[in-house]
Amino acid sequence: MKLTLGFSPCPNDTFIFDALIHQKIDTEGLEFEVEYQDVETLNQKAFMQELDITKLSYHAFAYAVEDYELLDAGSALGFGVGPLLITKNKGLAEKLGHYLTEGIPLGEDLTGLRVGIPGTYTTANFLLSLAFPQMQQKEEVIFSEIEQAVLDGVLDVGLIIHENRFTYEDKGLFKIVDLGDYWERTTGFPIPLGGIVVRRSLDKEIKQRINRVLKKSVEFAFEHPKSGLDFIRKHAQEMSEAVMYKHIELYVNAYSRDLGVEGRKAIAYLFDNALALKLIPDTNKKLFLS
Repeated sequence: MKLTLGFSPCPNDTFIFDALIHQKIDTEGLEFEVEYQDVETLNQKAFMQELDITKLSYHAFAYAVEDYELLDAGSALGFGVGPLLITKNKGLAEKLGHYLTEGIPLGEDLTGLRVGIPGTYTTANFLLSLAFPQMQQKEEVIFSEIEQAVLDGVLDVGLIIHENRFTYEDKGLFKIVDLGDYWERTTGFPIPLGGIVVRRSLDKEIKQRINRVLKKSVEFAFEHPKSGLDFIRKHAQEMSEAVMYKHIELYVNAYSRDLGVEGRKAIAYLFDNALALKLIPDTNKKLFLS
């Protein structure tokens, strides 16, 4: 059986999917037609129900939950792995950082700041809305181009994800806040960033088989971390092996093998909180694969 599969070219995704798509494990008769897209493109494809299996942000999942359900394998959750809000204005970085961490009043309006986000439906943008609801002038920018737009003065602040969190300082940019850290301090949960969802309309046995195969792929990657190096490097924006594996270590962990009770609680809390703030639509669908 051939299934369409979408995930990002980022090291954490290519790391966990390498064994699956290159048949280094038993895929239980499943074949995959793969496409590589940035997370916001994958979000939009999920809204259009274009893929059988896809990576997407948890924020976007709230808008696709009628048609997809979440696999237990393949998710990116963790501590200290959140999106970063950055700027080239050191004074602004310090002021906004103190506002969030110490409650120091800003004394200025933030609505005019030009903010670059990697996508409206990214979890990164959801976290930004929680931390700085005043920031309303948002522009969608491909995640790999946000740093340069801030450096060029096209944007006042930028919301960066993926491997850019390891490169912004070298480019002369300053961190305002790690929004994952902000979430952790205020909730006590690991931050749910992205997950792998499967089309609800597929047969239950097929969905369970997909989950098993993906779990085996993650386990293979943990046991043979350099097996997919050439594949990971081929798709990575940052070609340094050290940076690629630093990225992988942050985003791929025990929650990627299986969400478990704690992972499911974190995701449910995210959805409940977003629903209470009217940031996502209500639904009666179950989130998780049964």
